[in-house]
Amino acid sequence: MKLFVGNLAFDVTDEDLRKVFEPFGTVMSAAIVKDRFSSEPRGFGFVEMSSKSEAQAAINELNGKDFMSRAMAVNEARPMPERPRRDFNSFSRGRGGHDSRRRNTGKRGGKRGSKPRFGGRPH
Repeated sequence: MKLFVGNLAFDVTDEDLRKVFEPFGTVMSAAIVKDRFSSEPRGFGFVEMSSKSEAQAAINELNGKDFMSRAMAVNEARPMPERPRRDFNSFSRGRGGHDSRRRNTGKRGGKRGSKPRFGGRPH
């Protein structure tokens, strides 16, 4: 059974998380979630226990317990909701596409007689 562990200190490691849950049973995996771009911890993680009874014992004992100066939130993990896939080819078409601003203008300035963007004389 997979558990969500929230409100973690930012210096908690995967191994620290594993050690906290091991007294309650077999820990299949323990992982802190990190930011995709900066690789900094996001303050929560997931622990997978081998059985539902072990996981429930861990929830009962650890939810709200102080760990590294923060009260942990331990719950059963919920599945991620399905998100629609983004079609990256559609960004160049239609409203808001990269070429929609310049359509039928013939030049960068837009309206005829407008001030040029980068200096020079008007057309």
